[in-house]
Amino acid sequence: MSFGVYVHVPFCATRCGYCDFNTYTPGELGSAASPEAYLQALETELRLGADVVGMPAETVFVGGGTPSLLGGAGLARVLDAVRNSFGLANGAEVTTEANPESTSPQFFAQLLDAGYTRVSLGMQSASSSVLRVLDRRHTPGRAVAAAHEARAAGFAHVNLDMIYGTPTETDDDVRATLDAILSAGVDHVSAYSLIVEDGTAMARKVRRGELPEPDEDVYADRYELISRRLAEAGFSWYEVSNWARGGGECQHNLLYWRNEQWWGAGPGAHSHVGDERFFNVKHPRRYYEQLNSGVLPIADRERLSSADVHTEELMLGLRLAEGVPASRIGVGAHDVLRRYAAAGLLDVGERVAVTERGRYLADGIIADILLAEERA
Repeated sequence: MSFGVYVHVPFCATRCGYCDFNTYTPGELGSAASPEAYLQALETELRLGADVVGMPAETVFVGGGTPSLLGGAGLARVLDAVRNSFGLANGAEVTTEANPESTSPQFFAQLLDAGYTRVSLGMQSASSSVLRVLDRRHTPGRAVAAAHEARAAGFAHVNLDMIYGTPTETDDDVRATLDAILSAGVDHVSAYSLIVEDGTAMARKVRRGELPEPDEDVYADRYELISRRLAEAGFSWYEVSNWARGGGECQHNLLYWRNEQWWGAGPGAHSHVGDERFFNVKHPRRYYEQLNSGVLPIADRERLSSADVHTEELMLGLRLAEGVPASRIGVGAHDVLRRYAAAGLLDVGERVAVTERGRYLADGIIADILLAEERA
């Protein structure tokens, strides 16, 4: 069983209109926005968590929010806290997310010296108009420049995130974004369809008619465009929304999709340890208070049944190109497997996996398999 550590940094300089993550701007937090208060509490949580788990981390992922707002020195301290508590396995993959506008050549050099092995940059789009709709603050070229800086500093593994299906976006916008990504020389690309989440500024604009609603057919066309272009450039998909050149796969995210174990540290972070899932209190101030009292800041927990574990294994594993062992799928779903295999949407052998075409319908295929198992 693999084990990883996720660290959530809840700070953002501004709030993007589409984001519903557990993040806070300085104006929303006041004194609780102090990086020092956050780092002290995080160090305490990691020490307490290591007493519970007692396994070294094979992967570490620092996400947010905007981890790069901590600066290179702050992120070095985060990694030191993981190293001094859980410990790092030999050859551990260590990733941090970063927003392009809060990076620099010096920042990347500090990360590399600290022991980070991978950087994930939020690009979203190369179109200034799309970035405005998303309320992103960086200029279109900054993400590519940051990727070049990371690679020049010595990072072999650099990811660029893109979002497709933004209202007002055109096919040409997507092509321009892909051109920019490929010019950056990165070895990993994540491409996510925009989800308009309830309660966000974007959702309010859509509801008022200021922006058009997302179109599922447009999503499918854009996904096909992205997948084809990346394949032509030597990238292979290994998860429905993720592509990599050889050896560039994100091992930490594979840990999630393979339903392994991880400790989530930071406000609102989720963990999976043994047969339990649990998550921390969301607000930083409450997070600090509990840890200052020497108490793990767990808001709620649940014990997973064998049925829960099986459902999650299929829901996650069937999004991977490697799929899942056929032995893990109940006999009651075998007719469903045969039907999708005959349609060219599943490969069925010792393992069951969606095909290139099957990726477009992965969620529906997974739902049909689980429903057939439940009815059997």
